[in-house]
Amino acid sequence: MDRSGMDGSGPDGTPRPVMERIRGDRRPGRGQPAPRRAAVVENSGFEVPRPPAWMRWLPVAYVAMVLLLETVTPTEWAVSFLLIALPVVAAYTLGPFSVAAVTVFTLALEGVIAGTPCCTGHNIHQLWENHHVAAYIATALVGLLGVALAAHRRRQERSLVRAHSVAEALMRTLLRPVPHRVGHVLAAGLYRSGEIGTMVGGDLYDIRATETCERAIIGDVRGKGLKAVRTVADILGSFREAAYDQGDLLSVADRMERRMAREAAELRDDELFVTAALVEYDAVAGEVTIVNHGHIEPVLISDGEVTPLLGPPALPLGLGALADVTPTAYTHRFAPGDVLLLCTDGLIEARDHDGAFYPLLDRLRHHFTGRPAPGPADVVDFLNTDLPRHTRIFHDDVAILAIAPQGAQ
Repeated sequence: MDRSGMDGSGPDGTPRPVMERIRGDRRPGRGQPAPRRAAVVENSGFEVPRPPAWMRWLPVAYVAMVLLLETVTPTEWAVSFLLIALPVVAAYTLGPFSVAAVTVFTLALEGVIAGTPCCTGHNIHQLWENHHVAAYIATALVGLLGVALAAHRRRQERSLVRAHSVAEALMRTLLRPVPHRVGHVLAAGLYRSGEIGTMVGGDLYDIRATETCERAIIGDVRGKGLKAVRTVADILGSFREAAYDQGDLLSVADRMERRMAREAAELRDDELFVTAALVEYDAVAGEVTIVNHGHIEPVLISDGEVTPLLGPPALPLGLGALADVTPTAYTHRFAPGDVLLLCTDGLIEARDHDGAFYPLLDRLRHHFTGRPAPGPADVVDFLNTDLPRHTRIFHDDVAILAIAPQGAQ
């Protein structure tokens, strides 16, 4: 998690953009997007990951290999005994009934190889020789083991999918899907968990339409993964309640500061904090108000220009008692055709294989300069496609929220 926003002043005392400070030595991103696996839908309705193609074709390749060896090796070599392992090989990808069918097929194939003069040149009486009978028995026992393994694998897959379903329900409760239109603004959002196997983490965002304005938040809890989920739930709950209060944006931030202080006391964690940027859009005035608590500066895309909206720095939520400085709100013109991009440090700190950070501002300028005014979905879709080209592995959560006045495309 980025902490440089806590004291982001330059040598002359003016704040410097976090994104300009952090990217340093940068080179164009390399690499290709990681492939996405398709899903198999079970009869129960659960979705499980589809095995890789090589694993699905492994039983067929195994049989072909045994038949090839049987053809090219001397007759006295009992290569067909390798077929005993076929049911277990099939158990990696097939269900229990299919493994049972493979076992029957294996027994039949072993019999064909053992004693069919027309196919292998063996005497039919060899079919019931002791070592072949032992192979049949071993194949049947291995087949039973394969059926049990396949059934166990299916149960584990269903348990895993249920766990993922619970995680997805939790994620959709905390980070609810961003509607296309919220009050007087258009919006789009994106979330990527940095912890493999989970869909929730320490980043958060939300947007709410009140009677007088639209208010949004993006934030990053100290830490990541499941340990940060409780704090994410608390901070989002506080925002969703405070956003509808009649006070200004600073009063919303103050209420969230008090909630973080209570949360830190309950957890007995003196270092618990959340970097957050609060945004309020006034459609009548045509301007956006920002309160930044140690978070990455919002980025304005306007008339082909990409500009970080700098403002007075403030400590992250939860650390307000450490300083006597009162947070300050600042405003900026926000007209139709503009897009305001909010993101977490997982985006700008994503590294390529050379260790270079993702050059967010440069990539936005390169893509949107000289083009028609984008909408929030255009910006989010671009980042969702461009970021995996820069990095294959995400070590931190990534949250992106883009908003634009309703008059935008």
